[in-house]
Amino acid sequence: MNDSHNPARRHLLVGSAVLASGAFSIGAEASPQRNPQPNRSTPMDSKTFVTKDGTQLYYKDWGAGPVVTFSHGWPLNADAWDGQMHFLARNGFRVIAHDRRGHGRSSQPSNGNDMDTYADDLAQLIEAMDLKQISMVGHSTGGGEVARYIGRHGTGRVARAVLIGAVPPVMLKSAANPEGLPVEVFDGIRDGVAGDRSQFYKDLAVPFYGANRPDSKVSQGQLDQFWLWSMQSGQKNAYECVKAFSETDFTEDLKKIDVPTLFMHGEDDQIVPIHDSAKKAVRLVKNAQAIYYPGAPHGLTATLQDRINADLLTFLRG
Repeated sequence: MNDSHNPARRHLLVGSAVLASGAFSIGAEASPQRNPQPNRSTPMDSKTFVTKDGTQLYYKDWGAGPVVTFSHGWPLNADAWDGQMHFLARNGFRVIAHDRRGHGRSSQPSNGNDMDTYADDLAQLIEAMDLKQISMVGHSTGGGEVARYIGRHGTGRVARAVLIGAVPPVMLKSAANPEGLPVEVFDGIRDGVAGDRSQFYKDLAVPFYGANRPDSKVSQGQLDQFWLWSMQSGQKNAYECVKAFSETDFTEDLKKIDVPTLFMHGEDDQIVPIHDSAKKAVRLVKNAQAIYYPGAPHGLTATLQDRINADLLTFLRG
């Protein structure tokens, strides 16, 4: 079939071209538990938690020691953090990561696919587990989730924050944010998710990990893994989350962060361009520090796993 006569394919090609050019540069479950209690006799554990509106969230809880929570990027799930979680669990930390509503093994509700609800879901889980002195880590959309959590719930339970390749302050281009990405970029993403999303996610994996760069050493396994995680998200949930990560303005949330904060960002991030994210956000957070990685892509937690883990460990122990 000629692609020019296939509307869904045509939208996909438009969206993929934008991504590749760097313009956007974006199981069996345990029984639900409303009030999960940590079981420290089991060093590696996974459970589910039910929020106040009945949404079931999957989470995993590994290790023992100071608590680190992880918020994943779109449209992935908690497994995207395995390289960091396993490393930190081996180095004396308790690590907890959940699948955001509509993603991974969590349920796919029709409602609540917005940043306020994502932050409130995380707050409910943290409060139910009575976690304190947490180091919160978020990647991409998850970095927005961390910022919005602090904006809405404060830092009473938070000791540190780490935003990696994160979307704040705001991605969408506007009169107030002329360096942002035009809405047409995000419309192309929505078209891809609503159309042939399987192929769209395969195409998106390439710029996500920088596999379109001449010196790339990204394996086919990493690209396949991204597709697998992405396909576990609900189509409606992933579609509506595009608005959440692209249009939410986190400026005031960032100004409320009053704990040690680290921004980590790849300088060749084709998904969340560094000049309109980390380099602006770091100036809004008191006493924040930043590490910029030359040539690194958006998915640097995988492509630079050992270096990211070492830098993360240094900050968490600081």
